[in-house]
Amino acid sequence: MTTHPETITYDKDKNELALIDQRKLPAKLEYAYPKNAAEVADLIKTLAVRGAPAIGIAAAYALAITANSHKNSTTENFVEKLESAYHTLKSSRPTAVNLFYALARIRKLWANANTESPPALAKKITDEALEIHEEDRLMCHNIGINGEPLIPKNATILTHCNAGALATGGSGTALAIIYQAVKVGKNIKVFANETRPLLQGARLTAWELAEAGIAVTVITDATAATLMRDKKIDAVITGADRIAANGDTANKIGTYSIATLAKAHKIPFYIAAPITTFDFDIPTGDQIPIEERDPAEVLLFCGKKISHEKARALNPAFDITPARLITAIITDRGIIKQPSAKSLKPLFDKADNY
Repeated sequence: MTTHPETITYDKDKNELALIDQRKLPAKLEYAYPKNAAEVADLIKTLAVRGAPAIGIAAAYALAITANSHKNSTTENFVEKLESAYHTLKSSRPTAVNLFYALARIRKLWANANTESPPALAKKITDEALEIHEEDRLMCHNIGINGEPLIPKNATILTHCNAGALATGGSGTALAIIYQAVKVGKNIKVFANETRPLLQGARLTAWELAEAGIAVTVITDATAATLMRDKKIDAVITGADRIAANGDTANKIGTYSIATLAKAHKIPFYIAAPITTFDFDIPTGDQIPIEERDPAEVLLFCGKKISHEKARALNPAFDITPARLITAIITDRGIIKQPSAKSLKPLFDKADNY
């Protein structure tokens, strides 16, 4: 398989962040080079960088950029700049919990601003951001290892949106399992839902899989039901942007529909996500905030109107899949079958990074 280029890189000597600009794919592989937290937040809002783990990593590096850019200022100004960056990044997108996890983890470091110098704190913040990135690489690897045994030797997998290397700091979540299955010699084919309205499946997942030499077929979101009826799908695997304490899961809009179809056709439906995607502070999916995006994303296609000028559009970015529809959640720490508040409790107890 082809090795993918790094989605996110940070040069600590130059204090320089580079992100694959996912708005340009698949036509062009280009990088964005944000200079400050505001520019990173804008890249997150406009989906130049997307995927819950990748958003968290990018935000962590944005705080490192801020810290290193102001490490020679007074302690008061140093903290002021970091607090401003923190709030700018925090408001960029509401659903993906990895963003808030990474920001909160790093924010704790400048609580010692009265006892440590700005240069010392800048180093700690940089090291923590690098650690968050490295941890995600390892989590992706472990998700792949843990999930691979669930995949039949000759399997056709359906996935929705993009949960690969582009969405993470490593090989992905859902796609990490597919990559690992191929690595151990399994014959894997993939149907990628196009994922309206922004086509993350058609543009990003298909690009990743094709570049890796894995057979991928793009379908319209509405085609999945027919393929399931015709017994052409063996399993469904998606990623997640936030998972509640009872296993209810937020993922790209349309995931709930696929999970319902999979249940009706007795096809296993798997969620793949690292520990950082769990939000044990909320009991159910009812408490997960759902981002509403610009209606123009639905009413326009390639910049052209595709609906009547008086028509309105509803454009939620995510939906909630109830735990009862999920066969198992595949994590870096193991597999939780039939997820529920009770079955997730051991994972909660081990969530020492929270």
